Amino acid sequence: MPADWIEIRAYAIPLAASALAGVIVWSLMWWLFRRMQGRDYRRARIIRVVTLPLAFILPLLFLMLATEATPLEGRALLALQHLLHVGIVGCVTWLLVRSVAAGESAILRSHPMEVADNLAARRIQTQTRVLSRVLMWAIILVGISVVLLTFDQVRQVGKTLLASAGIIGLVAGIAAKPVFGNLIAGLQIALTQPIRLDDVVIVEGEWGRIEEIGSSYVVVRIWDERRMVVPLSWFIENPFQNWTRNSADLLGTAFLWLDYRAPLPQLRVELERICGSEPLWDGRVCVTQITDSSENTIQVRLLVSARNSGDAFDLRCVVRERMLDFLMREHPYALPRLRAEILSEAAPALARTSVSVEAGAVRSPGAEDGVQGAG
Repeated sequence: MPADWIEIRAYAIPLAASALAGVIVWSLMWWLFRRMQGRDYRRARIIRVVTLPLAFILPLLFLMLATEATPLEGRALLALQHLLHVGIVGCVTWLLVRSVAAGESAILRSHPMEVADNLAARRIQTQTRVLSRVLMWAIILVGISVVLLTFDQVRQVGKTLLASAGIIGLVAGIAAKPVFGNLIAGLQIALTQPIRLDDVVIVEGEWGRIEEIGSSYVVVRIWDERRMVVPLSWFIENPFQNWTRNSADLLGTAFLWLDYRAPLPQLRVELERICGSEPLWDGRVCVTQITDSSENTIQVRLLVSARNSGDAFDLRCVVRERMLDFLMREHPYALPRLRAEILSEAAPALARTSVSVEAGAVRSPGAEDGVQGAG
């Protein structure tokens, strides 16, 4: 047998076998991926996650084994294996990120927020979203680090950096403070949960709901459909109001300024009637109280309760409108008014006389015009 053919066979057989096995595996994985598209049971979801990365990982592994079986050696073999190693690390990183995303989706799917009492679901979804983002970034950073460390030049740079680790660490720490601050804040929010998805919060004087918790920021959907983007660290370093921290139940108030003659017993009965006929009321609190008074009016507080902040706001408006309508229909005298007394025809003359007498009586002796002192 010719020597050239023996040499070609030494390369051709391993490479051809690995290529054939790679094509078969790639075709099988791609077929499984396409077959499981649109199916929504657990095994189909797992197959969709792993088949696509495996369709690239396994052929690369076959090719790496084939290169070791060939007579190839020296720098050419090392360069080819290094390239295959980088590809395998990248595909494994891709597989791990897809696995974390699939686990996140499974947890979110099993704890939906579209229920009446979604406090536990919002807590689990918040932890899952934040921790999965952190884990994905950690996997990507580790994958990039592993790839970079396979290059001799990078390893040499690493040794140089380690020699001056103190200064470099200080500079890097100062430069990366916002990044690491938000990362640590994200972990704190995931564990302690001062905010959760769909929480009602007051941030910088704006009422809104937590719409998204990212790896470095939080998106607050304000009531008028604006979006406020707030760094994660802000929620750790600044005070804010969370109206749904432990429960979505909320108390709402409607204030009325009324006349002193306002009939409080009738107001209490009417408030109870309004609340009883309104589905926004949750049945907990329905109170009428005088909370302040002035020289002309009294302040009446109508305190009601609702299942959440949106219902509380609407219920306050309903109570205020219906109570004013009740007062105007049944007790118009209870509404505040400006009083004035009308004098009779003789009253203006008497008033002028009395004023003139009082003015003369209070004038200081020896007035500046000198009229009274003369003669």
